[in-house]
Amino acid sequence: MADQLEVAVLGAGIMGAAMARNLCRTGHAVRIWNRTRAKAEPLAADGARIADSPADAVRGADIVLTMLYDGPAVLEVMTAAAPGLRPGTVWLQSTTVGLEGLAPPAELADTHGLVFFDSPVLGTRGPAEQGELVVMAAGPEDARETVTSVLEAVGDRTLWVGGDGASGAATRLKLVCNSWVLTLTHGAAEALALAKGLGVDPRGFLDAVAGGGLDCGYLRAKSAAILDDDYTPSFALSTAVKDAGLVVSAGEAEGLRLDVAEAGARRFARARAQGHGERDMAATYFASFDT
Repeated sequence: MADQLEVAVLGAGIMGAAMARNLCRTGHAVRIWNRTRAKAEPLAADGARIADSPADAVRGADIVLTMLYDGPAVLEVMTAAAPGLRPGTVWLQSTTVGLEGLAPPAELADTHGLVFFDSPVLGTRGPAEQGELVVMAAGPEDARETVTSVLEAVGDRTLWVGGDGASGAATRLKLVCNSWVLTLTHGAAEALALAKGLGVDPRGFLDAVAGGGLDCGYLRAKSAAILDDDYTPSFALSTAVKDAGLVVSAGEAEGLRLDVAEAGARRFARARAQGHGERDMAATYFASFDT
């Protein structure tokens, strides 16, 4: 690209690594940092520079992209990055932090004169690796051109929902989307668990709904994981526990009773207690059984 952007990616988990790789492939100069350096090192083969610290990663960067576990992790890492930050740097905050978790990063951005974008993404490993995430973004209109090439590298759609990153508009939309994703995950897992309990061929269930209004690609993907006993994480169950909690908390703050979300959060927690936290969230299937 004519004007190559320096992009610092903080976090090399399933999502962060895929996003960084796509940024490298589209001509951006990428520096990446991860708490466990070994997770970041494979990205050197794609052209990324591995940073020794958050401050090293962000020093001189045009854009900082955070894709970490939760709000406290974002605040901790960006505080550590502060010595390398300069006023005017754009911050794409893409971690799912919830509404309570958004205010501290936004305040930190204001303290350091950063241009703050609330920009969570919708998608799991596959869409992330293919650069097909949906980005939900809120941030100042006069800085959007600066982030366009980055957002186009990691996603195939950007939904602009507000001009103030601190407003929470993008995070609110992400919570609504997550409530649906997590509900679908539990629904697929419970249907297959019930099929097993009743002695029904689960493929009979899938054949019965095939091609109709009850069918969807997500049902197929999660059912395949369960039926093939392949829980390679596309989205880790431990992260689903965190995200489910954020959905429930958001509902409680508005005086809503989200009975399905609350039950789903407990179900994810039960599966994690059974030892499935690092497996794909389809492992909520095991929460239907005693072991």
